[in-house]
Amino acid sequence: MIAQLLVKTRQRMQKAYEVTQTDIASVRSGRASPSLVENIIISAYENTTKMKVMEMATVTTQDARTLIIAAYDPSQIPALDKGIKEANIGLTPLIDGDIIRISIPPLSEERRLEYLKLAKTKIESGKIMIRQARGESIKEMRHALEERLINEDEKTLGEKQIQEVTDQFSQKLDELSKQKEAELMQI
Repeated sequence: MIAQLLVKTRQRMQKAYEVTQTDIASVRSGRASPSLVENIIISAYENTTKMKVMEMATVTTQDARTLIIAAYDPSQIPALDKGIKEANIGLTPLIDGDIIRISIPPLSEERRLEYLKLAKTKIESGKIMIRQARGESIKEMRHALEERLINEDEKTLGEKQIQEVTDQFSQKLDELSKQKEAELMQI
């Protein structure tokens, strides 16, 4: 019973970690990263379909400050260009034949601090999701005790193990936060 609950808890927390990791990747850091544009929604095929950039094109980095977007369907390059401009993320696409180039401007100190604050907010949201997963698991543990599926000692041991898993994922989020902070403050 407790082993199953621990596996379930670990899965919930892993999902929360992955969501936070994806959120953090979308925070600009002054470096070219495909995650800056991959999830932008584009009105494709004369506004008949809404698709993400990553569903319409390959996004790669040419160097530390340049993204290259190669559309699977070259007729959709104007739609990609328009969608990225409308996303209002501070990037200016430039159509260059069959590809789109995006030069990433360096961040000002003010913008770096703004993005750092945003990253910390996203990390805190991740920690909240992890604490919620812990709370749900402890609630299930207490319910199992009330139903007499486990005894008091097993409940105490289970809660301790759940807290250890929570601490592990919280530490992983702290490491993610430090990495993003170092990335943002690097000039």
